Amino acid sequence: MHNRTDRTQDGTADAPDVVVVTGAGGMGTAIARRLGSGRTLLLADASQRQLDRAVESLSVEGYAVRGVVTDVSERASVEALARTAADAGRLVAVVHTAGVAAATASARKIFDVDLLGTVHVIEAFEEVAVRGTSLVCVASMAGHYASLSREDEAALATAPAEELLALDAVAAVGDDAMSAYILAKRANHVRVQAAALAWNLRGARINTVSPGVISTAMSKAEADSDPEGHMMKMLDACGVGRTGTPGEIADAVAFLTGPQSLYVTGTDLLVDGGQAGWIRWHRQG
Repeated sequence: MHNRTDRTQDGTADAPDVVVVTGAGGMGTAIARRLGSGRTLLLADASQRQLDRAVESLSVEGYAVRGVVTDVSERASVEALARTAADAGRLVAVVHTAGVAAATASARKIFDVDLLGTVHVIEAFEEVAVRGTSLVCVASMAGHYASLSREDEAALATAPAEELLALDAVAAVGDDAMSAYILAKRANHVRVQAAALAWNLRGARINTVSPGVISTAMSKAEADSDPEGHMMKMLDACGVGRTGTPGEIADAVAFLTGPQSLYVTGTDLLVDGGQAGWIRWHRQG
């Protein structure tokens, strides 16, 4: 299926609008559905099987979608995705959802994918961003729990990618997967803040979204690793009483990539049902 393209007065076709979504899981496909109508949609994932399944589903629904196998932990792989997107048309939105969780990955894997992978996406797509491009990196509510010095945050925000894994704050985590996840997600926040200037100078924008507990396969794996049900108990205690849906994250991303947020860049949108606020101000102990 081909997207309709408008034509200029001299009869030549304008390039189609292009949307890139990394991560073909529940959140990524929900965002692809929300943003992809009438646009060229590039869906990227490290798993060929998962990618094929998502592309087939979206194609049946009428989306002009193409799958691109991409390992975000590899800079060259992300750079190839960025070039493919730039060649496909006018890049209007990039949404980076690809990631791993503490329940299913080692600390090193979390740093490779959630920390380095996000840096690779920010840097590769900065090179091809045009006026109006909006990048949204999906971080996590967990990033708001990090307790880091100003010096550590500055290093995470600005150090070259090849030096990140040698930083003191990273080395101090050791093999603790949950600590690695919290650190990586806080690094996403500050990295995006620091990158906003370069994106502004290109007429583009960059932000993060920090989901709370969202009903995806990843959150199910986390719940399965928590037999005492602490996660749902916290959701009840903070008053929201439920998990979020991928569609609610897609709505937040649609805001950050749309015309209603043209003055919003270099910031984080927390979408967690109030859980972070409850933990900070009301949780006992």
